Amino acid sequence: MMTGHVQGSGAVAPEVKAVPETVTAALDEFMEAFEAFKDVNDRRLGEIEQKLTADVVTRDKVDRINRAMDDQKRVLDQLALKKARPPLGGRSGYGQSAELSPEAMEHKAGFDAYIRRGEDSGLRELEAKAFSVGVGADGGYLVPPETDTEIGRRVSVVSPMRALSTVRTVSTSVLKKPFSTTGLTTGWVAETAARPQTNTPLLAELAFPTMELYAMPAATQALLEDAAVDMEAWIAGEVDIVFAEQEGDAFVRGDGVNKPKGFLAYTAVADASWAWGSLGYIATGVAGGWKATNPSDTLIEVIYALKAGHRQNGTFMMNRKVQADIRKFKDVDGNYLWRPPASAGQAASLMGFPIAEAEEMPDIAASSTSLAFGDFRSGYLVVDRAGVRILRDPYSAKPYVLFYTTKRVGGGVQNFEAIKLVRFAVS
Repeated sequence: MMTGHVQGSGAVAPEVKAVPETVTAALDEFMEAFEAFKDVNDRRLGEIEQKLTADVVTRDKVDRINRAMDDQKRVLDQLALKKARPPLGGRSGYGQSAELSPEAMEHKAGFDAYIRRGEDSGLRELEAKAFSVGVGADGGYLVPPETDTEIGRRVSVVSPMRALSTVRTVSTSVLKKPFSTTGLTTGWVAETAARPQTNTPLLAELAFPTMELYAMPAATQALLEDAAVDMEAWIAGEVDIVFAEQEGDAFVRGDGVNKPKGFLAYTAVADASWAWGSLGYIATGVAGGWKATNPSDTLIEVIYALKAGHRQNGTFMMNRKVQADIRKFKDVDGNYLWRPPASAGQAASLMGFPIAEAEEMPDIAASSTSLAFGDFRSGYLVVDRAGVRILRDPYSAKPYVLFYTTKRVGGGVQNFEAIKLVRFAVS
């Protein structure tokens, strides 16, 4: 996508060229851009040391290369995602490469007939045999399990929160998780000694209700009649990106009203005053920005705000703009704290911890919590209700056929000490 050329000042600046067609080519160009970024940023820092300010041209060049790196990373992510999508169903997917049971083959054939022609007799009989609630009168039919699994897998690739969090599949509308507010009573005792009586545990309950997430792709009758088109792959491809975008936003900043509750929607308090039910934060000391000197101290503080058990599984989460700021940080030896991904498909790292890019994270502003660090596997729970349902609607948008596709998803913080935030404020 980009290459470098030498300008009069000796700096390497990006030059736009054709979009790379392979993941390897995209990664190579991303690494070239990072080297150019380091050269120009080193010059900017040298100008600040000598003249207490950086040249406007140099600052603009740093910002321009920074944006170019973001664009290249976006292309790299898209190519990696495309590579991660294997053929699905039909002639080129699990229909050939894997043995399906007679029941699965029957479900697949019935689903195909329903999607293409609206014939639901096969699905009705199958789901009646299975005592399924997913009948037409209840809002559609269940997609084949292979398609359901593939939609979930693709959404995990796109959504960083789903990929990082614990995911539970349930058959009810609410998952309830009890926990002890006072902790479990433990102690040492001799083998034959009497066991002292323990206090009665005080239990509370976290509830994670599932909410309905929907998408409504449309198809022409010509598409439905084309036997060469794999309809299951088409359905999965149409809904996975929009599902991932909606989920990703809800898991980060959802208010919990008809959607999951995002971790940023919980009360945030200074980490020194942290208590269960809220998330602790470390303040940068500057409203809407980093400290002028040693800004990376805030990152060290938030890392060590986590207990060791969570810290070893820690991941930074931020959007691209915040990451662009952090790319400029150096340690006392002049080494950059941000490191590019070691290979295609892997995450960049910061101070040895991986970075998850979530565009739903807010930009830096006064009192914003624009950066999070935590063990999201322990800290956040995603709840999926089993089954993705489809309702065929050939009437509402004639001559197009709509496919009302729904799944039920919930989510919320399950361990409040496993996630810490950085607040861009004085305190």
